[in-house]
Amino acid sequence: MNAVRLEAKWVDMFEQVFRLCGVNAGDACAVLSETQSRPDLPQLAEGALLRIGARPFHIVLPARPLTAPVPVRSTGASDAIGRLGPVVQALAASVFVADCTVEGLQHAVELPQILAGGARVLAISHEHPEILERCLPRAEDEAPVRDAMRRLKAAKAMTVSSAAGTDLHVDLKGARVGGVWGFTSKPGTLSHWPAGLVLAFPAAGTVNGTLVLDRGDVNLTFKRYLADPVRLDIRDDHVVDVAGDSVDADFMRGYFESWGDRSAYAVSHVGWGLNRGARWDAMLFHDKADFNGTELRAFAGNFLYSTGANEVAGRHTLGHFDLPLRRCTVALDGQEVVRKGVLL
Repeated sequence: MNAVRLEAKWVDMFEQVFRLCGVNAGDACAVLSETQSRPDLPQLAEGALLRIGARPFHIVLPARPLTAPVPVRSTGASDAIGRLGPVVQALAASVFVADCTVEGLQHAVELPQILAGGARVLAISHEHPEILERCLPRAEDEAPVRDAMRRLKAAKAMTVSSAAGTDLHVDLKGARVGGVWGFTSKPGTLSHWPAGLVLAFPAAGTVNGTLVLDRGDVNLTFKRYLADPVRLDIRDDHVVDVAGDSVDADFMRGYFESWGDRSAYAVSHVGWGLNRGARWDAMLFHDKADFNGTELRAFAGNFLYSTGANEVAGRHTLGHFDLPLRRCTVALDGQEVVRKGVLL
């Protein structure tokens, strides 16, 4: 990770986003980070909060010992807090939490307690500030995400198809629907930045079919564009076969197997990207240490399929893949919302 000079324009953008989150003068605001966090993000958060007139304080946690059998990346399930009670209490008692941890609190085990205290949490993706600048959320980004959430909640089934061979069916009965637009002003809620996507966490036994990752589709756990197609056969939520004679297929098979956990093969969430300012090709321009890939989860018209933890289905695992696919057609009860990778 290269040293990054703090630019005044980045303090400006942090201030803009924090104001969208309803941060006001006098608010007690936690800046949460860990010893392996990028140093620029908590510094920018502090500067913006002070400019607003809020009362920020830092919680910096030491890196925890590794427990997973393989490297873990881009999970949104930070273990930095480690169930440490005083930290949870301090965050829960805050008006606002700027989450600058490496993995983010989106799926952290402590998050329900933090939100129950009324804190608003903004997970700031662990990336170069230039990426955050390009994906700066705007007030008008909220409406299209809410509309997509409404449509997804009302639907009974999602189907996904592509010329590459994807043919996937998701029964949405019992699914939990969520969406993020890059800021949150409601107490007891979380958003993340970059943003602009809608997701469903399907109930157990509701996802079946075939998912074909084509050339140029993305494996964000590996931060890698695929050079060759990989076919995933999915039965009752679980990947039962990874087909492909390529290094991309070998990588996926090996990572799945390394967990020794059937839940690692299961669906976590499905959805599509709504952010017309996010770019599929953005990963080309940054070193891996400067790029977390949140933007690629949100670019307009992508179909996002993710494996791993799914509380709705009662599955918990650290194994996780985020797989944004291009050129798919996504339909809700037969009504297309994405056609051949183009957001409708």
